[in-house]
Amino acid sequence: MPGEMMSLIEPIVAARDAAQAARDFSNATQALGVSYFQARHYRRPPGQLTAARHWAAGGLVERRCVSGWIGGTSHRYICFEVNPLVEPIARGMTRYRFSDFAPRRDRRFGDYWDAMSEGRIGDALGVTAYGYDGAVASLHIGFADPAIEDETAEALYVAGAILTERLLRAPLAEGEPGTASLSVRERDAIGLVADGKTDWEIATIMGVAETTARFHVDNARRKLGAVNRAHAVARLMSLGL
Repeated sequence: MPGEMMSLIEPIVAARDAAQAARDFSNATQALGVSYFQARHYRRPPGQLTAARHWAAGGLVERRCVSGWIGGTSHRYICFEVNPLVEPIARGMTRYRFSDFAPRRDRRFGDYWDAMSEGRIGDALGVTAYGYDGAVASLHIGFADPAIEDETAEALYVAGAILTERLLRAPLAEGEPGTASLSVRERDAIGLVADGKTDWEIATIMGVAETTARFHVDNARRKLGAVNRAHAVARLMSLGL
C-alpha cells in the first residue's frame, strides 16, 4: 500500500494549483480501476441540507464519467429522488463508502444501484473536508466493481484527504467552464427556490431583505438564460451546477 499511496499523493503535491491537482489525481486513479471521479469545492447552502440544495451549491472542479450520464434520467434519480449521500455531508463525515448509506442488499436501494450502474458505479468512496465559513471540498471516487479492496480504499482516503485540503485553500469554484457563473448568494437563492421557498423565506434564511433575496434570484435567472424561476432551477440542474 505505501507505493500505491505515494503514486496518488505525488501528483497532488506536484501540481501547480488545486484544479490541476484534481485532474492529475483523477488520472492517477484510473490505474486502480476508478470509473468515476468528481471533485467539488463549494460553500454549504444555508438551512437544512437537501439533495436539491446540495446539488445547486455547484463548485465543480473536475469530473470524469460516462459520457452523457450527467443530467440523464438515472443521474437525476440518484441526485434528487433517492440521494442517501446527503446524510454523511449533513453529519460532517470525512470518509465513507456509498454502500454504507445505501446497502446493496437493501431492496429499498435496488433502483438506486441500477441507476448508478448506468454510470459504471458499483460502489464509491466519499472524501470530504470542511473549512471556514461553510466551505466544503469533496471527492466522489467510483468503481465499476463494488468489491473495493480495503487497502485501495485506504490509499484513496489518505491521498483524497490531502487533495481536499488543497482544494479548501483555493478560491471557491463557481461551476463548470463555459456555464453561467453564479455568485455564492445567487446559487444559494436558486437552491432555496428549488427547495420550494418563497422570497420571504429565502430572505429570512439568508439574513437579507426580501428585495435583496428577489434580486439574487432574478440575477441568477438572467445569468442562466431562464424565462422563469422553475426554468432557472431546471437549467441549474442540467448545467451540473
